Amino acid sequence: MSSSNQIELVSLEELVAKDHAYRKFLLVLNFDVIYDILRQKKKNNPNEGYGVERLFRCLLLQHLEDLSDRELERYLQENNAAKLFAGFSLAEKVPDHTVFTQFRTRIGIETIVEIFENIRQQLKQRGLMNEVFSFIDASHLISKADLWKERDDAIRKKHETLNNENVSAFASDPDIRFGTKGGNKHWIGYKRHASVDCQSGLINKCDISLANLPDSKGLDLICPNSGASYADKAYYGEKVAQEAARHGTELKAIKQNPDKNKNYELDRYISGLRAPYERIFSKLPHRTRFRGLIKNRFINFLQTIAFNIKRLRALMLAMPSSSTS
Repeated sequence: MSSSNQIELVSLEELVAKDHAYRKFLLVLNFDVIYDILRQKKKNNPNEGYGVERLFRCLLLQHLEDLSDRELERYLQENNAAKLFAGFSLAEKVPDHTVFTQFRTRIGIETIVEIFENIRQQLKQRGLMNEVFSFIDASHLISKADLWKERDDAIRKKHETLNNENVSAFASDPDIRFGTKGGNKHWIGYKRHASVDCQSGLINKCDISLANLPDSKGLDLICPNSGASYADKAYYGEKVAQEAARHGTELKAIKQNPDKNKNYELDRYISGLRAPYERIFSKLPHRTRFRGLIKNRFINFLQTIAFNIKRLRALMLAMPSSSTS
């Protein structure tokens, strides 16, 4: 037999480097517990052949790489490391993009919150999330809405302009709102709220609200349950401090300029403590891919899980080998 007719058998394991990041991502958490939660969703599964475990890993991969559903389908087809991460063999057919939409619907918001809470407990048990010092903040999420036509429709129906009082009646996404932050940042979409554990840089709590919800009103969504919480002046005020105290944390917010008790030196100190953690928000997506508050809340929890997995791997790499063994 000539050499040109020889067949060489190659396994997927051999094609992906032993130290590839995707291999490490699957080792940083106990996924078995997460899969147990997902298996509750096996009833009436139109995609039984893929299994909830593999489909969940596909969704994780999507947010580890910031891909659309169609991009994820192609990524799985063309990338061997992606196949390995998701649990597919080299020649196995991967799901098409419609499967991911169906799977998100089947999981639902309650299950993804339960998974997020389980991961939080894992991190707390490992001493990586202790809520001694936390950083809380809110950031913008811009919708893909093009509101020129909606504005014209509103004016034709005798509205003076398009605003938060009437935008839900005209926009294709009825949940979007006009948001503002700091008096000079304006957008249409939603608002992301998050609490970051200062010890590890891991996101401890997260959620999405309408864009016009004041940061201070969103505190209840992500407030730590112990320690001290550092925040900007959007969270300053006696009522906000009392709300934080009810949760069990002491709020350390920068005082607003008109306050006669403002201590500039203390505020500069708080700003210095907050600065390293503000960069975390720049690493999260600031544009939505979906319509509706519920869908965007779901995606936000997945994005946060993906962020924490990346961050957790970085923490493990930074640890001495004796402490990671």
